[in-house]
Amino acid sequence: MTTTTTYDAVVIGGGPGGYVCGIRLGQLKQTVLVIDKEEVGGVCLNWGCVPSKALISASHSYEKFAKHGPTMGLFADNVRVDTAKMQDWKDGIVKKLTGGVKALLKGNGAELVIGEAKVTGPKSVELKLADGSTKTIQATKAIVIATGATTIEIPGFKFDGKQIIGAREAVSLRAVPKRLVVIGGGVIGLELGGVYQRLGAQLTIVEATATLLPGVEAECTAVVQKRFIKDGAKIMLNAKAVGYDKNKDGSVTVKLDVGGGKTETVETDMVLVAVGMRPNGANLGLEQVGLTVDRGFVPTDTFCRTKVPSIYAIGDVSGMPMLAHKASKEGEVVAEIIAGHKAAKDWVAIPGAIFTEPEIATVGLTEAQAKEKGIDVTIGRFPFAALGRAMAVNETDGLFKVVADKKTHEVLGVHIVGPSATDLISEGALALEMHAFLEDIGLTIHPHPTLGEGLMEASLNALGQAIHVMNR
Repeated sequence: MTTTTTYDAVVIGGGPGGYVCGIRLGQLKQTVLVIDKEEVGGVCLNWGCVPSKALISASHSYEKFAKHGPTMGLFADNVRVDTAKMQDWKDGIVKKLTGGVKALLKGNGAELVIGEAKVTGPKSVELKLADGSTKTIQATKAIVIATGATTIEIPGFKFDGKQIIGAREAVSLRAVPKRLVVIGGGVIGLELGGVYQRLGAQLTIVEATATLLPGVEAECTAVVQKRFIKDGAKIMLNAKAVGYDKNKDGSVTVKLDVGGGKTETVETDMVLVAVGMRPNGANLGLEQVGLTVDRGFVPTDTFCRTKVPSIYAIGDVSGMPMLAHKASKEGEVVAEIIAGHKAAKDWVAIPGAIFTEPEIATVGLTEAQAKEKGIDVTIGRFPFAALGRAMAVNETDGLFKVVADKKTHEVLGVHIVGPSATDLISEGALALEMHAFLEDIGLTIHPHPTLGEGLMEASLNALGQAIHVMNR
């Protein structure tokens, strides 16, 4: 039997875009139903952003104690890893966060249901529940598509959940593999590969292009690549994984095309396929209501609206970049619009955070991108090695890099590789949003001794006025 229920808005997907949209709609006194097919929080809270950062933090702490403690006069006997207990700790964090989201949805008047949703009209959704029953949901104002993205599989490497895995399985390993091959030198591959390298795995990274982290400021990538190699990783660039064989001893032989008609093999115990994410725009019924789904993406305008005025799309499914904080902001924008307020995607730039060792964070134009646009730029740099605070925490690899218009001194991009880069980038994002100039950052007194002083010094360096490094 099918029943019909009516809301002002229906949000399909309960990840960082969907649940934020639902909470904000509730705050704006709109009746809203948030539907997720698995668990509220989406990829980010359940097996992406948050759990991976928990493991990164744990592995980083282990490495500091096990490898670098004696340098600082800290000695501990029998420092060891209990992976199962680490996973239990990580799972506890996930449970607290997803529970918190449920409480926030309920507290703000938004309803949450677990089930599969399909769009059946410009303002109607069919909801299938776990018990097999169906409901027709009517949205008097809008439907919001916030279905996120799914890990990509590649030919010849179908996931088996044991030796050929994706990111979802990689954040839940209860034992560290002795040898790990990571296919894909992007964000996910480097973050999770780094976790298991620090915990003791012999790491090989296979990347099809000529560089790790394509599109990221080259000076930042170079620091991370050097660190991986220093810590024992093998990095194979311009190499394509084409298949594998399972061996009698339980190991896996990965076959690689290294170009020029040449092939190589790598012996490993586990393969992590981390070549990116595919947006979940298909199989939602969108084509039947007149929408085009392009490789899983649902095209939208400045107001997150699709070609069907009552249907919006936010987050990964609405286009690049696939970032949780972009999804959350779009969720807020859509909620404001549905409630009758003025809002739009009017930001200047979206920061990116990469939790490698050391971390990389970036916002705005790279030096290469600025030059491609024909902008005459001035560059400011400041190394972490010149910061007293970086020395005090024994993490001195990396630098701050500021890209600015040479004539006007307006800041166009900020790129940081080093300790706490992902926290430090927020000042750079604010600078771009406010159209700040080099002088705005450089003349602002930053507390000493802190890592944040590096952005001030880099800005002054672009002006030829840095104090603690030689100016060009």
